[in-house]
Amino acid sequence: MQQLDGTQKYNILTYGCQMNVRDSETIAGLVEAMGYCETSTTEDADLIIFNTCSVRHSAENRVFGKLGEIRRLKLKNPEMLIAFGGCMAQIPDNQKRLKKQGVDIVFGTHNIHELPALIAKVKEQKARVMQVWEKEGQIVENIPNIRKPGLTAFVNIMYGCNNFCSYCIVPYTRGRERSRQPEDILTEIKRLGEQGYKEITLLGQNVNSYNSGGEKAYDFADLLCEAAEIESIQRIRFTTSHPKDISDKLIKTVAGHKKICKHIHMPLQAGSNEILRRMNRGYTREHYQSLTEKIRSAIPGAAITSDLIVGFPGETEQNFQQTLEMVEKVRFDAAFTFMYSVRKGTRAADFKDQLSLEEKKQRLSRLNELQYSIAADINRSLAGTVQEILVEGTSKTNPHRLTGRTDGNRIVIFSGPKELIGSFVHVRITRGTTFSLFGEIETN
Repeated sequence: MQQLDGTQKYNILTYGCQMNVRDSETIAGLVEAMGYCETSTTEDADLIIFNTCSVRHSAENRVFGKLGEIRRLKLKNPEMLIAFGGCMAQIPDNQKRLKKQGVDIVFGTHNIHELPALIAKVKEQKARVMQVWEKEGQIVENIPNIRKPGLTAFVNIMYGCNNFCSYCIVPYTRGRERSRQPEDILTEIKRLGEQGYKEITLLGQNVNSYNSGGEKAYDFADLLCEAAEIESIQRIRFTTSHPKDISDKLIKTVAGHKKICKHIHMPLQAGSNEILRRMNRGYTREHYQSLTEKIRSAIPGAAITSDLIVGFPGETEQNFQQTLEMVEKVRFDAAFTFMYSVRKGTRAADFKDQLSLEEKKQRLSRLNELQYSIAADINRSLAGTVQEILVEGTSKTNPHRLTGRTDGNRIVIFSGPKELIGSFVHVRITRGTTFSLFGEIETN
């Protein structure tokens, strides 16, 4: 493969979840190994790479809109290459559309490691290339990657999903579950600690189903225990936890290790057993509530956050009221809330009893009003407590103040010298709002 002279530039446009952010770090490593250097603007780029998300059609529409902008740049610079990857590239209808839109390279979620060869092929043959694996292959380790300097880093522990929630496209775009080997994960974490990262987040569509696949049983709790023994890393987070797979062993592990953050993101999605069944979530509201009680009993002060969907096909006013009841009972520290949107290719897209947009908007507003009031109450209750904060930088809203996060993933804003960035400090909370805490550094 021909090595570039270092004058050609690339720009990556990343959409979607933390998994895509991590994939973009791998993409950057691959193209920099070819000789490309990064540029922050698309106008200066010789190679523009889309790393896309297909969770909702609205996200896809934004990507296609941006693609239209980039195609106009290509008219001015015909030598510029456009590569298109990520979850959108896995969908056959999108592949047909991309063929018509002048994209030079289309690659999927399963063959990111082939991108350099695809770029070289386009350059040599002066022809467009579409190479998307329909099914997942073996996990490829030791791929170059470029991480941005910082304090926190993402570490994939597994890929794919086996759950097939009726509203979700991910199993079709990310494939079946495959877990990385523990030694590869732990080696990566150790290396990150040596490079100065203070906090890592372990990533998987459902981290609780992690399984090393070896002769000896080794699950996610075992991996967490070993990761917590790595001295150079101070904090460990993980996401996402599927409620049906959270074990007593995992709860005990989180409770027993100081380095493991006492924050569990555990999507409820809906509070009605009928809607949960139609979503194919695999648990009941009673199981979920029992689980939260168990977590809070074993881990005092644990932060539990959630994803919630309103307006799922067939959701009656009574079903929605049951979601509000669960929010009141569980009292989430925070929640990501969404209106259901039809995602072609999923089972729920074919359900006949779709709700109107107006009804979904109205329910989302009612849900947010309740959840925001609960989050504000919880945050106000923290006034007077002392929290350990990893100082991440200056506040986005006030550059003269610092910001960081608690063990429970709450944002805290406080005054202090910039020299504290990258260190852990103790902050006494003076007040709380819906989304943030404010405080003062403890001087004792």
